[in-house]
Amino acid sequence: MFQIPDNVSKHDNVYDVLKERGFIEQTTDDEGIRELLGKEKVKFYIGFDATADCLHVGHFMQVIIMMYMQKYGHTPVVLIGGGTTMLGDPSGRSDARPMMTAEQIDENCRSFKKLFDRFLVFDEEWEHVQGEGVLGKGGQNKVPDAGKAICVNNADWLRNVNYLEFMRDIGKHFSVNDMLRAECFKQRMEKGLSFLEFNYMLLQSYDFYCLARDIDCKIEFGGNDQWSNILGGRDLARRLLGKDNYYGMTFALLTKSDGTKMGKSQKGALWLDAEKCSPYDFYQYWRNVEDADVNKCLRMLTFLPMEEVERLSSLKGQEINHAKEVLAFEVTRLVHGEAEATKAQEAARAAFGGGDNLDNIPTKKLDASLLEEGGIGIVALMKTVGLVPSNGEAFRTIEQGGLTMNGEKVTNTKLMITKDSFADGPIILKKGKKTFLKVEL
Repeated sequence: MFQIPDNVSKHDNVYDVLKERGFIEQTTDDEGIRELLGKEKVKFYIGFDATADCLHVGHFMQVIIMMYMQKYGHTPVVLIGGGTTMLGDPSGRSDARPMMTAEQIDENCRSFKKLFDRFLVFDEEWEHVQGEGVLGKGGQNKVPDAGKAICVNNADWLRNVNYLEFMRDIGKHFSVNDMLRAECFKQRMEKGLSFLEFNYMLLQSYDFYCLARDIDCKIEFGGNDQWSNILGGRDLARRLLGKDNYYGMTFALLTKSDGTKMGKSQKGALWLDAEKCSPYDFYQYWRNVEDADVNKCLRMLTFLPMEEVERLSSLKGQEINHAKEVLAFEVTRLVHGEAEATKAQEAARAAFGGGDNLDNIPTKKLDASLLEEGGIGIVALMKTVGLVPSNGEAFRTIEQGGLTMNGEKVTNTKLMITKDSFADGPIILKKGKKTFLKVEL
C-alpha cells in the first residue's frame, strides 16, 4: 500500500493541503469547511457509479483526494453506486447512458472495491445498518477503526425503496424550476432529458441524507460537474435533519491546458487495471503530456513536495523531459507499484534512446499458423496485433512514412511477413514517434 510521505506539505490542515495542490474548485462554505477539518476528524463521502468494470484516471483524482483525507485522520466513505447506476447520471453528458442489468452493475461494484483496496486501508468489519422505510434511521454495526476507510453501496437503500413513499417524503422537497436551472440538466434540454435521468438528482441527494442521518457523514466531495447534485444533497440533509453543519466541495476535473479532458489515449481510456492498460502504455501517456500540463499533473497526481513540483515544472527546453520522466514514474508507481514503474521506465528509455533492452515494451504473441502459405501482409499484421484499429489506418500509416520494423522504415504496403522475418527474434514495430510493439511467435 502506497504511503503519502510526511513532507508532502508544510500544512497541518488537509483543507490547506488540497488548496495548495490546486484541487478545490467550489465549496458551500470555505471557512466553515476549513474550520471543521481543522478541529475534528470527520466522515466524508465520494460517490462512484459502476458504469464500467474498472476505474479510469478520471476517478483517480478522487482517489488521491481520499488518500490525502485519510492521511490527515479523516474517514473516507467510498460510496459505490449500485443503485444510482441503474438510472445513470446525466451530468456532463450529451446523451443518455446505456442501460445495464443489475447483474452487470453488481459485478462492476465488486471490481471497483478491489481497485479501491489498492489505495485505501478499509475497516472490513464495519457495516452500514439500513433503517426501515425512506426516513427510518439506520446506523452502523461499530465505530470505524481510526484511520481506516469504509465502503457503502447505495443499492442497499435505493433498489428496494417504495416509490410513492420516496416521492412523498423526498420528492416534495425539490423544486422542478430550480432543478431545470441546474447545469447538468440545462445542457441536455435541447437534445432531450428523460424523466428517468431527471430523478438522478433526487437519488444522489438522498444518498447524502442517508449517510448524514445514519453515520454522521458531514461532507460530500465530487468533481466540478457534480455541483448541482451536491447542493441538492446538502440542502436535503439540512432540511430533514434540522442541522446546518453539512457541506459540499467540488474539485477540478483533470483537464489539459486546452480545456479538454485528460486521460484519453490512442487506445482509449486510461484505465487503472494493467489488464486494460499496460503499465508501459500508462507510463508513456504521462511521459508524453504537453509541457503546459506538467505542473498540474505533478501537483495533482503525485505526492512530491510542492518545492519539488515547482522546481521540476520550471525546467525549460529539453530539460522539461526530465520532469515528464519523474511524473510518469511517480504516477505509474502509485497505480502499478515500483517494480512495474521501473520496468516501464527502462523499456521507454530503451525504445526511445536506442538501447538494447526492449524486454518490457508491450508484447503481442502472433499465432504461427498465420504465417503459413506465404505469410501475412504487413497491413493485416498491424491490425491483428492491435497496432492500429483498421486496415485503412494501417495503409495511411505506411504511406505517410509512419511505420518502422526493426529500425527500418516500411514503405511497401504489400510487404509479407513470414517465419523468416522472425529468424533473429521478435519483430519490433514502431508507429509514429511514440508507439512501440514487440511481436513474437
